[in-house]
Amino acid sequence: MNDLPNPMQPLSPVSLARGSLHRPHQKLHGQSTGIVVSWAQHQDEVRQAQRLRFEVFANEMGARLNTTLPGHDVDLFDDYCEHLLVRDEASGEVIGTYRALTPAQALRVGSTYSDIEFDLTRLRHLRTRMVELGRSCVHPEHRHGGVILALWGALADFMARNRLDTMVGCASIPMQYPGSVSGHAAASIWERLRHTHLASIEYHVRPRLPLPIDELDGTLDVQPPALIKGYLRLGAKVLGPPAWDPDFNSADLPMLMRIADLPERYRRHFLGA
Repeated sequence: MNDLPNPMQPLSPVSLARGSLHRPHQKLHGQSTGIVVSWAQHQDEVRQAQRLRFEVFANEMGARLNTTLPGHDVDLFDDYCEHLLVRDEASGEVIGTYRALTPAQALRVGSTYSDIEFDLTRLRHLRTRMVELGRSCVHPEHRHGGVILALWGALADFMARNRLDTMVGCASIPMQYPGSVSGHAAASIWERLRHTHLASIEYHVRPRLPLPIDELDGTLDVQPPALIKGYLRLGAKVLGPPAWDPDFNSADLPMLMRIADLPERYRRHFLGA
């Protein structure tokens, strides 16, 4: 594997992929949202996203992050990703973020993050037009539909402009889910979704470190986290049973969403159709 860029250095032209990607800076139009959506153009903007991620994942959720910069969630994929930022217009504070790994950049880094958790062999025919989404988080004081819709709308626009048609990623369920014993909620959510939202077998993937489903009570009446429910409303499918991520202490569901599968009622918002 080639040497990876030092995350302490400014983003390189390769990382920013200027000239090949369309990443417009935009303010949400027609709404008094007080939200501004943009793609990071400089390292200091990426650092703002990484600080928010650290606040949510480490301080709030208790994740054990192997980071190279104190107070920031930094990993080897960050320098290859495009970072989407949602800011509070009044304060300029980053209140939501996603990162997107394009097919070209996945080739440069050698894999996607999802490849670490799952065997994605059956998705190989999708990779040339498949973007991986990850590290999504929203500041706890701004967890309302406006921020999530802003993130998804900008992502869909990004994909349409760059002729990408498939999103893949890992959607996390905390092992210490409210109202249940460790892991049982994740098993129950998987048991429900495998009957209602499982992709056809040609898209199934296998976890490298499976959650021990057979040892857990999968009969609890629990709802999926809001982000997963949002994905499902947009037509996403679950690709197989969850992997266990010990660092984040979460069960990660592999999910895939195709632009073509977006329900008509969401197309106008996401694609301007």
